[in-house]
Formats: sequence, C-alpha cells, structure tokens
Amino acid sequence: MTDPNPDRLSVQKPKILVVEDELVVALDIQTRLLRMGYEIVGRCSTGEDAVPLAINTKPDLVLMDILLAGKLNGIAAARQIRSKIDLPVVFLTAYSDDATLRLARLAEPVAYLVKPFDERTLKATIEITLYRHRTVGSQPPVR
Repeated sequence: MTDPNPDRLSVQKPKILVVEDELVVALDIQTRLLRMGYEIVGRCSTGEDAVPLAINTKPDLVLMDILLAGKLNGIAAARQIRSKIDLPVVFLTAYSDDATLRLARLAEPVAYLVKPFDERTLKATIEITLYRHRTVGSQPPVR
C-alpha cells in the first residue's frame, strides 16, 4: 500500500538545542518548542556542555541564554560553537542593557529575544532564522 501523502514522510522537524540554566524556564521553552512541532536534540545548562553538545548533535538552531551556570557564558559558548560549525544562534535573555548587547554582537547571533517572550514571537524568530540560514547561506564562522 502506498502512502497517499508521500511528502509527509520526507518532512523532518527542525532540530533545536536549548541552552538555559534555569530548569523551569528550560522546561517551558522545551514544551513550547515541542508544541510548535520542533525536535529537541538536547538541553543543557552550561556553556561548557553546550559546545560539545552542539557539535555532536548538529542542531538546525541553538537557543542560548546569555547568563549561564558554569565558567563559560552564552556569548563565549556561541562564539566557540560558531568557530567550529555553522549554526545559527538565537540569544534568549532577560538582559537588554547596552553593555550586554555590545558583548552579544561579538558572537554574531541571528536574533536576540528578551525574556519574557510570547510563543508567537519565539516561533516567528525561529522560522525566519531557519529560512534565512537555508536560503541566504552560511555565514563565516566566528574566529
């Protein structure tokens, strides 16, 4: 028997890595992402864990908090990830002061969402980021 909708089998869910050190926030983001139809390839709370996890799981996108537990903050982790593989990083943070924004630019994020954010904003940001990454092409890795 043939599938009446063969395209259904070829559609893969976009894979997302969630890097957030507040467990309640991380679980909320993960629940939202699953409800929106994304696949979670990993969740971690430190920059030290995020770098190898991103390299090993090769997500389509990384959602990264800026202030993380551990010695490596989200900005440094994003720079390390992008120096090794071409992945779009979206920062999720409660901080929008000028100093944090200046530092965040060093990691060349594709987007910067200030918490709290609503589900529509998160989905729109993810979809546009994934589309641009597929169509505009790769950005040079941060060195």
